[in-house]
Amino acid sequence: MKVPLRDMTGKVIDETELRDDIFGVAPNEAVMHQALVRQLANARLAAARTKTRGEVRGGGRKPWRQKGTGRARHGSIREPQWRGGGIVFGPRPGRNYRKAMPRKMRRLALRSALSVKARENQLILLDKLEMPTAKTREMLHVLSGLTGDSTTLILLPDRDPHVEKSVSNLPHAKTLRAQYLNLVDILGHDYLVMPLAALRAIEGFLGQ
Repeated sequence: MKVPLRDMTGKVIDETELRDDIFGVAPNEAVMHQALVRQLANARLAAARTKTRGEVRGGGRKPWRQKGTGRARHGSIREPQWRGGGIVFGPRPGRNYRKAMPRKMRRLALRSALSVKARENQLILLDKLEMPTAKTREMLHVLSGLTGDSTTLILLPDRDPHVEKSVSNLPHAKTLRAQYLNLVDILGHDYLVMPLAALRAIEGFLGQ
């Protein structure tokens, strides 16, 4: 598959051949869904915590005597059936939400997502992406010429403080190093923008 190679102004200057084993595979929706669920589950924190009857405040004495009142017997107003009492079987820290998935399947999910972007012309290749200083306005002008107002994921081959700072204040754009490519970011943005160096990095770890 051939795609246009552009400069930072959006002008087509050449063509680049994309590898069919990465950008031309038949999308496997089931594997993509499984990989997406796995990534979201692994990012989940088991931070919810409820208090048991031994941890809630109050309830030090018996609310009324055991017999003779005609009411049900109770030993504490912090029993679970009382308002403000402890919670039975509520969420506690330490629960593990992590899911496992073979590396081959994870990489197949990435290839499938990249193939969808390439097939729908939502993959934009640049000869280079460089900025002498961090300027949000200049980066906004560059992205407006490439993707308009659409959400954009910019893949970088390595750390680039000027580009990363220029994008950090744009609500519809995000930078990501190619080595951290993941399904949530691919599917969460309309366009992928990457220089050739980032493409080579992706081919390095996703190529068969």
